[in-house]
Amino acid sequence: MDWLNHVLIQPGAGQSILVLCLTGALGMALGRVKISGIPVGIAGVLFAGLLLGNTGIQLHPEVAMFARELGLLLFVYTIGLELGPSFLDSLKRQGLKLNALAVFVVAGGVAVTLALAGLFGLPLPLAVGLLTGATTNTPSLGAAQQALTQIPGIAPEMLRLPAVGYALAYPLGVIGIITTLALLRVFLRIQVDQEAARLKAAESAPSPPIARWNILVRNPNIHDIPISRLPGLENSGVVVSRILQQDRLALALPGTRLHPGDTVLAVGPESGLEALRLVLGERASTDLHAMEGPVEARRVVVTQPGVAGKSLRSLNLTQDYGVNVTRVHRSGIDLAPQPGLALQMGDQLTVVGQAADLDRLAPVLGNSPKALEHLNILPFFTGIALGVLVGSIPLALPGLPAPVKLGLAGGPLLVGMLLSRFIRVGPLVWYMPPNANLLLREAGIVLFLSCVGLQAGPGFVEALQQGQGWLWMLAGASITLIPLAAAALAGRLFLRLNFLTLCGVLSGSLTDPPALAYANSLSDSNGPAVAYATVYPLTMLLRIIAAQLILLLAL
Repeated sequence: MDWLNHVLIQPGAGQSILVLCLTGALGMALGRVKISGIPVGIAGVLFAGLLLGNTGIQLHPEVAMFARELGLLLFVYTIGLELGPSFLDSLKRQGLKLNALAVFVVAGGVAVTLALAGLFGLPLPLAVGLLTGATTNTPSLGAAQQALTQIPGIAPEMLRLPAVGYALAYPLGVIGIITTLALLRVFLRIQVDQEAARLKAAESAPSPPIARWNILVRNPNIHDIPISRLPGLENSGVVVSRILQQDRLALALPGTRLHPGDTVLAVGPESGLEALRLVLGERASTDLHAMEGPVEARRVVVTQPGVAGKSLRSLNLTQDYGVNVTRVHRSGIDLAPQPGLALQMGDQLTVVGQAADLDRLAPVLGNSPKALEHLNILPFFTGIALGVLVGSIPLALPGLPAPVKLGLAGGPLLVGMLLSRFIRVGPLVWYMPPNANLLLREAGIVLFLSCVGLQAGPGFVEALQQGQGWLWMLAGASITLIPLAAAALAGRLFLRLNFLTLCGVLSGSLTDPPALAYANSLSDSNGPAVAYATVYPLTMLLRIIAAQLILLLAL
């Protein structure tokens, strides 16, 4: 078995790939283990890394750094692409509340750190290292180390203490937040499926359900009036799609003139339909949708990159193709076809018109579902490159000795959100198939946690064998758990936050991608990811500043 030992221990490209694959596979297997009915989840990869790292299996330091940062980058960038379209809506709805809770967690962590440093006589550089590890925030560790180098006459051993504290506190920091979320779910008897359903209902509240009404024209004042001139119709979200005149069913176009006795089929939100009924007359017993005639309805999928990002008004579908768009189905929600609504890749349009016109329209929109399964490589790599550049921009803040940066955790996340919000820039469409997004996201977080576990394994066990190591680790765990527990109870019991949203806020307040991955695994909802992104920018900035201020103001 010497050859196997050689393959696992001797550094090299093959050894690195093998070790990462073994760690990821073992970790995902451990993740299926349930404790009190709750799966270990993505934290299993960290446990596997700690286990294998303690056996002497290690990666070359530069390979480990590259794989760790690449994994983190892939995870946050794909998260940004997924939640970009819904981020601004969430920020407008409850951004202040969520960020206030995140600030509470940050301030609580700093307070606990200073209290423990005073109580146990911990050197401040070590305490700051424990803070950065307990909150799983690598950029703040770098900021703290940079701040120490700016202090004249600082002892060399002091420069090493932040990294020691970080290494001791980081594993329990990751485990601690995931454990907190799991225990919160148990103690408060959370039904995740019900929480996901409530969150989906709240998200779709701004888009009222789309209904279909048949309306009989009884108003004598509606005589020879074109549909386009009906009072209040333009901004109501209602589309008049068909008309029955003198027993003849036809497509209703903006120039179609109405007369008493006509029956129209209108589609839109019920409030708009009721307003239209008051103008025209009364609900009709005749169902135009069920009548046979030259008019039919089809669902057409937007798969043409040139259409993505364009509004319905700019496409002129009614004028150019003689069809009516009656609804837009997106992410499980039916949207009213407002003229200013920008289309996205994967949108399903319900279009009414004659068969020949619908046939002409289909290739214009694409209508090729298989095209949605294709990952466009050029925008993918372009977006990642932009994310790295944005994360590397130094931001000079008054009072700080060195500029701060968003880093590889913040830059790609911000760029991913912005690009997916814009949908397309020139010929580039920032759309990623859901399956590809999920694959890259899961692979990224597994790479990241594998490297973290492998690197922390030896030091983790060594610290446990030392008396002070236990004390330092418990201090780090306290920095993680005390603010989190207080914020979790306040968020759920007083702010009445949805559990999935709360998971995202707590994960974001610790800038912890593994915790976000755990929260995402609880349901199909993107609620945790949206909340994470809502609080992440402010949290990252505060953590970087806090780590430096503690050192600069106290030393």
